[in-house]
Amino acid sequence: MKKEGHPYDRFFYKLKPALYSKAEELELLGYDQIEVDSLWEYLTKKKWKKYESDVRVYQLVSDILSIKPGDYMNYKTIEAFRSPNWFTEINEEELQQLLQPNKQD
Repeated sequence: MKKEGHPYDRFFYKLKPALYSKAEELELLGYDQIEVDSLWEYLTKKKWKKYESDVRVYQLVSDILSIKPGDYMNYKTIEAFRSPNWFTEINEEELQQLLQPNKQD
């Protein structure tokens, strides 16, 4: 299910076939595990930042099918860097203990 928030969310179910088609195309090009939700997130957060109030479905389909693999992967890479640091709650000493080689006697 999609979270409401973007004006184009109302078209999500109509656009699902195009999203699946694009995901399959990217997988054929060697990009594994492309999910429809991930493509939708890219479109709503990056490509459709500025939206039109009278947009047509065919325009959205065109946008979906024209996604370039490099643009999508750049977006995913930047989003990965923006993710929270998993080690913020660990102090320096605890981190060093975790990183030391395991000595077996």
